[in-house]
Parts: sequence; C-alpha cells; structure tokens
Amino acid sequence: MPATHRFIVTVALRARPEHSEALRAALARQAANSLAREEACHAFEVSVDPEAPHAFFLYEKYSDAAAFDEHLRSEHFLAFDLATHDWLEAKEVRTWISLETGD
Repeated sequence: MPATHRFIVTVALRARPEHSEALRAALARQAANSLAREEACHAFEVSVDPEAPHAFFLYEKYSDAAAFDEHLRSEHFLAFDLATHDWLEAKEVRTWISLETGD
C-alpha cells in the first residue's frame, strides 16, 4: 500500500479565564463544522488540560496543505476566528506532515 502524507495542524490555546466556557463551546462547534463541511478534514480533536481548564489543544488532520488553506478561508472558520480572537491570551499554531501509511 503506498504511503499517504497527511497535513497535521496542532494549536495550543490559552483562553482568558472569563472566556474559557464560551471558547470550549465555540471550539466544539468549530470542530463539528470542519468535519461536516470540509471533505479534506479527516480529524479535528479538541482537548483541555485537566489542571488548567483555560488551556486547550487542537489536533487537526487534513489531506494536504491546500486543504488547510481552504479551511482558513472557510466561512465557518472566519466567523469563529472573529468571534473568539479577543477571548485568547495565547495561541500557537504548528504544522506537521504525518508519515502514516494507508487510509
């Protein structure tokens, strides 16, 4: 079976404490929207630090970098980004290439 390369995005977010619950809900909607509306989005997992409920970690998997670029231009992402931007104390985005094989 030929190797497939998937584009991985990880995002570490730290919410302003007063916005933690709202961000948690918005992240859940964003994950559901991305998976439902973007054929090239294969995973969108949202995690929270059990010791720091204002710290979130996202793991996203796309077919390729172009698919992630499409995600960043999507109406649902742009609305999410605008709504939540001021809720954040910190945001770190990193990209990776998965070396998994098969689908």
